[in-house]
Amino acid sequence: MRAVAFQEFGGPDVLRLIDTPVPAPGPGQVRVRVAASPVNPVDVRARAGVFGSMLPARELYVPGVEFAGYVDALGPEVSGFALGQPVIGLLPWLSDPLGSTAEYLVAAADTLAAAPSGVDLVAAATLPLNGITADLVVAELGPIAGRTVLVTGAAGGVGGYAVQLAAAAGAHVLGMAGAGDEQLVLSLGATGFIPRGTDIDTLRAQGIDAVIDAAELGAEVLPVVRDGGTFVAVLPPALPESERDITVTTVFQAPDGPRLTALVALVEAGTLTLRVAETLPFAEAATAHARFEKGGLRGRLVLVP
Repeated sequence: MRAVAFQEFGGPDVLRLIDTPVPAPGPGQVRVRVAASPVNPVDVRARAGVFGSMLPARELYVPGVEFAGYVDALGPEVSGFALGQPVIGLLPWLSDPLGSTAEYLVAAADTLAAAPSGVDLVAAATLPLNGITADLVVAELGPIAGRTVLVTGAAGGVGGYAVQLAAAAGAHVLGMAGAGDEQLVLSLGATGFIPRGTDIDTLRAQGIDAVIDAAELGAEVLPVVRDGGTFVAVLPPALPESERDITVTTVFQAPDGPRLTALVALVEAGTLTLRVAETLPFAEAATAHARFEKGGLRGRLVLVP
């Protein structure tokens, strides 16, 4: 099979299209024929060497943490899936860095979910990582009906889902993003829009009970939270020191089939919107990584075999 891989850390040019054996599913595993693999921050950071010594030693690494595809083979002790069934999933890439930019992969059956009906697999592939992250973040806030929640990076992948999930939970959602993203953010369910760069005093006047920091602004945005409120970071590096009895916390994503299945139901109900910016073939993975690093995307870049 073909796979996108890198043998050394560096820029997008270290990515290569290689031939490698098709993996065999073990007990409790499913082999998936990959149809789509989005580019994520974890992919470009891994390729650049940000995780360095955290990764197990290997001759090569295959990036890609989320995917959509078709069940190709079932390992022993697997039930609940059928050959040819469309599925989506998230991989535990840091512990097993053979990712989803490959024509085939194996994944634990309990980490998979049936793909949402009526949605093409390129779009469906964009749900697992950002959807699970946003769901964990919103759950971390506890009951939020009637509370005012600020979501930074509201036009992005995690931020967009967080806006929709928080709004569905009854929160008064303020979405922060670039000035040109106002209509997009409001269309996702935000009841108010905050242009990036708005001064702290103006924000504090909004009576913000909680912040979902999808843009990784960290300490820069903590002062807008009311005394005793909640601040949830998407990534640990953005975790600021607490002040004024504010609860400061973060979430850790992991493959979770049942949670993903629940998110699929929200897609099918129209609660969550899947956004694709562009698809590129595996052979253009370096181009996709370079484009991702430039930023400004309003939708996902997705690699296809």
